[in-house]
Amino acid sequence: MLFHPRPAFPRTLTARLAAMAMACCAALAAGPVVAQATAPAWKPAKAPEFIVPSGAGAALDVAARKLTELLARDGLTPGFVVSNKSGAHSIVALEGLHRHPGDAHTLMTLSTSYGNSLAQDALPAHLQKATPLVTLFREFVVVVVRADSPLRNAQDLIAQLRQDPGKYSIGIATTLGNHIHLGAAQPLQQGGVDVQQLRIVPYKSSAESMTALVGGHLDVVSATTPNLLPYLQSGRVRVLAIAADQRLAGAFAQAPTWKEQGIDYVSDSFQGVMTVPGASAAQQAFWVDALRRVSQTREWKNFVAVNQWEPWFLGPEDTARALQQQVERSHGLLARLGLLPTRPQRVAAAR
Repeated sequence: MLFHPRPAFPRTLTARLAAMAMACCAALAAGPVVAQATAPAWKPAKAPEFIVPSGAGAALDVAARKLTELLARDGLTPGFVVSNKSGAHSIVALEGLHRHPGDAHTLMTLSTSYGNSLAQDALPAHLQKATPLVTLFREFVVVVVRADSPLRNAQDLIAQLRQDPGKYSIGIATTLGNHIHLGAAQPLQQGGVDVQQLRIVPYKSSAESMTALVGGHLDVVSATTPNLLPYLQSGRVRVLAIAADQRLAGAFAQAPTWKEQGIDYVSDSFQGVMTVPGASAAQQAFWVDALRRVSQTREWKNFVAVNQWEPWFLGPEDTARALQQQVERSHGLLARLGLLPTRPQRVAAAR
């Protein structure tokens, strides 16, 4: 079994959400950061660091490196140092982000996984105080198998797992209860599978879980679209289901959604950017403006399209609200799936 001890947090969902909202929104209480016209101008005085809470090659890493490349190329910032700090619930990465409060030379990927960690009460109080800046895009979780797998579609997988939930090893990245995990567990549960008995195998990144899949060490992988593209284009994997509203384009044009296979499930995963706790209005305004500019460039739009993401830009206040709403939704889902820390989830090793 693999689970993390339950730290001391507010015991009720209402109290937990209020605490999270206060931490995330404290820097925004005075109004939109872009409206603080009297705040002194700020810009990075040294090379900023961008922390990625996953291994190299994962979707989070790919997005962060493209984002920092465009920020530096367009002269909006000095060149970045990109640091990969993978680990359960992004605790290692968050420790790095919180090391210098008030110094906004450090950014970090903000993703659905952070909200899920808050919903699980998995983060110490001092790591819940990051400053959300923007949301950049939505992403979709996909369940895949090798091309030679006997599983042809989602209903095949559901039928087998209803009979024996532990029959197949399922690779995820990077943490139990994150959006990659829930992106497979929730639709399977809706199909009648006892998801608490699934054989879940966490990896440091989806790049690693995909390598394990094609190498024969896993039966199934749950991951987001960018990690699958080269394997799908080369015909080495088959998509069983994608958690999108409708079929995607390009390499995923033949990938069926859960909905068209009788499971009413669409994921709401996202990626964005956050910075250190205590960031000033001027620091926030600089980063929001720079990130907005990059999101409007042709290169970024093409990059998002190639990776089958959906553009979805939100400013700091809307991002904080969306994060709070996601914490509430995820907490309820995690409770129904038995994935809160008080009910350990069985984790299996790959074959």
